[in-house]
Amino acid sequence: MCGDKTEAVIPTEVYWCNQCKTPIIIAVNEKQNCECPLCGGQINYLSSDLRPVFPEERLLIEILLDEPMKYCETSVWANNNRYYFDGKPFAITSKHYKKFSPEYIREQLQKFSKENNYDYFKGIITKFICANKERLNYIIDEAHSFIKKEAEKFPIESVVLSFSGGKDSTVTADLAVKALSEPSLVHIFGNTTLEFPSTIEYAERFRKNNPKAIFRIAMNREQDFMSVCEDIGPPARMMRWCCSMFKTGPITRILNRYYRDENILTFYGIRKCESVSRSKYNRVEDDAESVKIQKQKVASPIFYWMDIEIWLYLLGEDVDFNDAYRLGYDRVGCWCCPNNNERAQFLSSIYMPEQYKKWRDFLIDFAKRIGKPDAEVYVDTGKWKARQGGNGVKAADDVKIRFTNCTAEDNAKIYRLNRPLNDEFLNMLTPFGRVSKELGRKLLNEVIVLDVKNNVPILSIQPFQQADYEYSVKVKTMNVAKHEDLQRMVGYQVRKFNACRKCLKCESLCKFGAISISGGIYRIDENKCKRCKMCVTAKYLDGGCLMDKYLKTKED
Repeated sequence: MCGDKTEAVIPTEVYWCNQCKTPIIIAVNEKQNCECPLCGGQINYLSSDLRPVFPEERLLIEILLDEPMKYCETSVWANNNRYYFDGKPFAITSKHYKKFSPEYIREQLQKFSKENNYDYFKGIITKFICANKERLNYIIDEAHSFIKKEAEKFPIESVVLSFSGGKDSTVTADLAVKALSEPSLVHIFGNTTLEFPSTIEYAERFRKNNPKAIFRIAMNREQDFMSVCEDIGPPARMMRWCCSMFKTGPITRILNRYYRDENILTFYGIRKCESVSRSKYNRVEDDAESVKIQKQKVASPIFYWMDIEIWLYLLGEDVDFNDAYRLGYDRVGCWCCPNNNERAQFLSSIYMPEQYKKWRDFLIDFAKRIGKPDAEVYVDTGKWKARQGGNGVKAADDVKIRFTNCTAEDNAKIYRLNRPLNDEFLNMLTPFGRVSKELGRKLLNEVIVLDVKNNVPILSIQPFQQADYEYSVKVKTMNVAKHEDLQRMVGYQVRKFNACRKCLKCESLCKFGAISISGGIYRIDENKCKRCKMCVTAKYLDGGCLMDKYLKTKED
């Protein structure tokens, strides 16, 4: 492996030594005539990837199988829902999750908790680390070289670590601190307000154990997740509005506050094998279309690592990690994320019963509101995760750009607004030019927008009364070659004015830091705005506004 975008990657596979009861990571080009590094015995292919099953999760699986403590002296590993007991596979399916009530499972977990110790598990992990020591040294050396190579292009104060509290960002942070011999690197923790309790506990523990680290918390304190869900519906796999509103947006604010116009390097814990979407990333990204937050170059030291290599590092280097993994979670983002699998939902019903019930009750109520005939089935089968658009959601009306052509003037349109025209709307026209109230006709309350290059009027804005619209505005384009193009972009700003839910995506998009949401108001700083028009171009922002993607209905 090397640090550029075209590097050739040699994949690995997981083999099993029946004598040592441990998995062994083998590069596919080295698997000919390979043997166990510990005993020299024969090893056989086991799986494409693995993760360790900690005693807490092992006991849970035993309870589901109605055999508590049966495998307490067994080497247990897993890949998705396939578990391996001393190398022998067994699939845990939906029927196992539904066999017992959460209440019964919690009782059984409590009953056997004292005798469920780590003694045998520790011995297995010791063997695992010894058997894969060469692989561990290799991935550490390669990652350190990559980190040093990328970081040498930036001053150390412009190097940032994206810290989520998950295993991947934990490994990335540890690698970067050690590679650069710099314990005081900036860690930005995106607290989405939907974190697992164990994630918050781990973040606090991390700060205590790393007193020299600069730890910034990015958090949206202006929005309430459940209130937004009530308004526009819950996030779904293709409609994860929560990411911009509660993660990317708040992180952008932190970066703008501390780095202003500086370019920064952010080390991310992104891995190619995690999902189809991430498999399309590069190890290093720095172009506007790929990077969610502008002004930064992102680099992923662990981009090609497998799950088993992440655990080899954490356990082999004795790095503290989020306790949610001990329970069986394989990812610890937002606990109610629509991308969570069935096992994660099941675990939440066991370990987070109050939050789980509140969320399920909301989903059922929402399903009824949008007309689903069997709301509980719709929710429990996960169909809510596939929801697309705003069908059945009242807020969907706000993303529809409604206008009529003015019969009295050429190149003029009358747009429907869902509230009175005000300074917030006028400020939204800043990307087109200089907004001037002084030059407009006073009797008509007209506002003129001037082209900043030649001071020529290009837009006339007037409050207007239209029989079909309670509130409306007349927009006339002037002195431009393509009137419809300019009107289309104005229409995008009309949509934002009507539909803005302060999702913060625009803040993240603007590489000049000109856009901000403050006091519930969308603002564009005319002194920072460079009129690049990225914020009104569909290429960069769906329909000119992210809400269009989330609330658009089939008939639109």
